[in-house]
Amino acid sequence: MIALKQLYQGFRDPETIHNLAKEIALHAAKHDGNIYIMEVCGGHTHTIMKYGLNQLLPDNIEFVHGPGCPVCVMPKERIDHAAILASQPDVILVTLGDMIRVPGSQGSLAEFRAKGCDIRPLYDPMDALTIAKDNPDKQVIFFAIGFETSTPMTAVLIEQAEKQGLENLLFHINHVLVPPAIDAVMADPQAKVNAFIGPAHVSVISGAKLYRPAVTQYGTPVVVSGFEPVDVMESILRIVKQKVEGVAELDVQYSRAVSEDGNLHAQQKVDQYLTIRPHFRWRGLGPLNESALMLRPEFAHRDAEVIYRDKLDVADIDDHKACQCGDILRGIAKPKDCKVFGRGCTPETPLGSCMVSSEGACNAYYRYNGV
Repeated sequence: MIALKQLYQGFRDPETIHNLAKEIALHAAKHDGNIYIMEVCGGHTHTIMKYGLNQLLPDNIEFVHGPGCPVCVMPKERIDHAAILASQPDVILVTLGDMIRVPGSQGSLAEFRAKGCDIRPLYDPMDALTIAKDNPDKQVIFFAIGFETSTPMTAVLIEQAEKQGLENLLFHINHVLVPPAIDAVMADPQAKVNAFIGPAHVSVISGAKLYRPAVTQYGTPVVVSGFEPVDVMESILRIVKQKVEGVAELDVQYSRAVSEDGNLHAQQKVDQYLTIRPHFRWRGLGPLNESALMLRPEFAHRDAEVIYRDKLDVADIDDHKACQCGDILRGIAKPKDCKVFGRGCTPETPLGSCMVSSEGACNAYYRYNGV
């Protein structure tokens, strides 16, 4: 335990961080032009803001916050789906914590729970099995969210429901994929991204190979980074060196956990139960083809979207007009560009998902950088 603590203290060592900052500045001075680094994952955004890493970098390096927060990219109509399902007789809706507070067009799930709906936040998705066992006269619906990181857990949950014969456990699948989000960002004419910090946890499952097409297609360096401040600073240094050398390569800084191919067993488990969804609308990015997952047809008996299809005919719903969450998720605005940031929109009274989520950029700015 002491050795582990010392290891993580090393990943947050101020002297190491400052030495890396100096080396980044030396190399960045050799680069003609600005380096716009998108950290795709919200976990990296919070590390950057919490430790003030953005303040240690030279003027020609700028972070562009990406769409890598599964709660943030969930459009209002999908949240309305959850509220509609929770409002049905004899239904218990279960989902991960942050989703409870994201506003839909009719309010958040927390507000629906206050009205009497049985909505339960989960910290361990496997608890859905226990809830289904304890409530055999109820339909338990798991509102599943997340990028490639959390899809194996959902797949295992489906597998266990099948093995245990829990016919009352259903799924509303909202898992989304990283590569289409990168493609959408780069397709935006307002985008100025020319390097990426790749998500660490996603890469543990899917492998670093996930980002090779982006490196090839856009000529942008991608460095897969751990979440500690030393990880992020080392990843920035590797990006800057590539830019100075005029190359674009896939690099894995987080080699202590990420391999080229990823977790093949987890990938096989996901493929067994989930398949590509033809269309999915993202908050901020709009409709993206083949950018999300759904249950395979053979598991339609567990698909809440199939079983309750007559109840879930909800049109696309735009965000609050004053909220710039969509622009922030596309990397063309910063949280403080939004007129309601820290005023009408705070973690206690959020207008947009970027303020609700613990991985949201607005939440990170508010928590660590003030109004």
